[in-house]
Amino acid sequence: MTSSSAFPTSSTSLGLSPLVPYGWDDDWADEFAPHASEGLVAGRVIRVDRGQCDVVTADGVVRADTAFVTPHDPMRVVCTGDWVAVEPDGNPRYVRSYLPRRTAFVRSTSSKRSEGQILAANVDHAVVAVSLAVELDLGRIERFLALAWESGAQPVVVLTKADLVPEAATLGHLVEDVETTAPGVPVLAVSSATGEGLDILEAVLAGGTSVLLGQSGAGKSTLANALLGEDVMDVRATRDMDGKGRHTTTTRNLLALPGGGVLIDTPGLRGVGLWDAESGVGQVFSEIEQFAADCRFQDCAHVAEPGCAVLAALDSGELPERRLESYRKLLRENQRIVAKTDARVRAEIRRDWKRKGADGRAAMEAKRGRW
Repeated sequence: MTSSSAFPTSSTSLGLSPLVPYGWDDDWADEFAPHASEGLVAGRVIRVDRGQCDVVTADGVVRADTAFVTPHDPMRVVCTGDWVAVEPDGNPRYVRSYLPRRTAFVRSTSSKRSEGQILAANVDHAVVAVSLAVELDLGRIERFLALAWESGAQPVVVLTKADLVPEAATLGHLVEDVETTAPGVPVLAVSSATGEGLDILEAVLAGGTSVLLGQSGAGKSTLANALLGEDVMDVRATRDMDGKGRHTTTTRNLLALPGGGVLIDTPGLRGVGLWDAESGVGQVFSEIEQFAADCRFQDCAHVAEPGCAVLAALDSGELPERRLESYRKLLRENQRIVAKTDARVRAEIRRDWKRKGADGRAAMEAKRGRW
């Protein structure tokens, strides 16, 4: 028989459960009910390494082996943020299953097999940390945001090290530049050194689970320590020449915030490959999608077609050329990734190539006829 402390099943017991600060609610309790009937224990994964994980349960943190949960599929392995069903005892204890994920942050792996890699699960906010110690890379921000939107989480861009930009007008212009790049996304300038902006960020993150993303040297670990109110994460100095740092965080750790909510800190990401993120790209470039709705042709590629509303916006100055080029680049990359894993898409691309080739040959023949 499973105790109510290990498996709360009502709003009353939820209020007493040690799992509530980690995001446990009635819906998770309902999902877990079949596992509870088998005597398994509910918990949330707070760290994964070497085929094992740390799981916070109603009775404390336990160490569990993940071998039973499809360990060779990068998309189905247990990851930080998962809610899992753990054996009540044993040496070793095993994770028997994880509950269906509400959201999942996924990128493509660096392998040549074109696999997806899940970085965090059941995330409500994706916090993209961007350092103001170096020049803003708007294209990289757009890439992170595409993955964030695709995950199902609400993105938030945090411009760290705001104390390095003492002029208020300059800081305001930088925030505006990012806001233009990130329509519909809150953009906050924050300084872990002075505390500027931390109260607003804490209020945003208090309502759920957040994952902290960004390159090495973006100030993620310092920001995590400021939010936690103590030095939990290791911090090392960044290089002055390019603002980059060594990976101070080597695993993904889920930590309860004192003001409410939980935070998943992640290692610095050198490569951020898209993984089937077409809708995410569309949300990042929502203004281009709105222009495209007025194109004469439904399948307009926005290259040289007559009646293209996107190109008209480009000519009028409403749409910056950089935005359109970034949009095209991310769509091409996403199409390549999908094509490697989806035979139907590959066939469509081949048909499209053949059609364009035939159109090109026909155009050349027409020109020769006029000569």
